[in-house]
Amino acid sequence: MSGRLDLPGDIRDEMLIHARSDVPYETCGLLASDADGNLAGHWPVANADRSMTWFRMDPKDQLRAMRAMDDAELEWSGIWHCHTHTEPFPSPTDIDQSVHWPGIVAVIVSLQDPDPVIRAFDIADGEVTERVLTVDGKEQDRGAV
Repeated sequence: MSGRLDLPGDIRDEMLIHARSDVPYETCGLLASDADGNLAGHWPVANADRSMTWFRMDPKDQLRAMRAMDDAELEWSGIWHCHTHTEPFPSPTDIDQSVHWPGIVAVIVSLQDPDPVIRAFDIADGEVTERVLTVDGKEQDRGAV
């Protein structure tokens, strides 16, 4: 696993639009990379439970996104969701759910403050390791996007 994630600005902007679209409920989506490992696509996925404290991807939306990735010859590489009232750090629920997507980076958008914060993590065997997050190649302060 890499210790860095470069998030293209346009994908970051799409994520923020989707994250804010259903406040106070958590939103989520999938990220995909090209053959060189660069993030190249974002697919919003509905939170089937429309919850303020967890997300469960709508299975039909998730399947649609996965098929679109295949059609674009991209590989699923990330899963993201927002925390509307807490910091951008994996919750115990997030850590438990990560067993369903080994090797996939977890990106969390926090909307608890007026300026959103995005952080990226690897989660393996219950251990959380933060990645350095860049947007368009510029390293992000943990308090800014």
